[in-house]
Amino acid sequence: MSWVHIHLLLNHVPVIGVFGAMLVLGIGIVKRNQDVIRVGLGLVVLVAVASVTVYLTGEPAEELVEGLPGISETALEAHEDAAFYATVVALLLGVGVAAGLLVFRGGKVPLWFAVWTLLLSIVSAGVTAWTAGLGGQIRHSEIRQESAAPMAEGPAAPLPRR
Repeated sequence: MSWVHIHLLLNHVPVIGVFGAMLVLGIGIVKRNQDVIRVGLGLVVLVAVASVTVYLTGEPAEELVEGLPGISETALEAHEDAAFYATVVALLLGVGVAAGLLVFRGGKVPLWFAVWTLLLSIVSAGVTAWTAGLGGQIRHSEIRQESAAPMAEGPAAPLPRR
């Protein structure tokens, strides 16, 4: 198994995991259930750890694929830049939530903390989804901007009647 395989296997964890964490956290907030809120917060921390792991496997994976036919160097660089920002956002969120869990370990997690975590998780999800989309463009030329078929100018022709 190569770094490319490992990166491709792990890169789905932050993308899907952040949405799962948000769902659990949202349910905990709505039901005002401390146990569910704590699980959601814990999932946010785990997603942050996964994000860092995925980022660290990216560079060795890049070294193995750059120069291969069908690989876009432009897409590689755009994905790498976005991955840095996505990782920083996830890491800051994860560290903040871990600190909050330590501070609130003896009592209730304040609702404001859970709500802010949920809102900041939405930001993290957006940056992560953007990064994933750019990653897909590395190999999938059909989703690259430059390969999209140009749209015809002017009004669309009417559909023929039957």
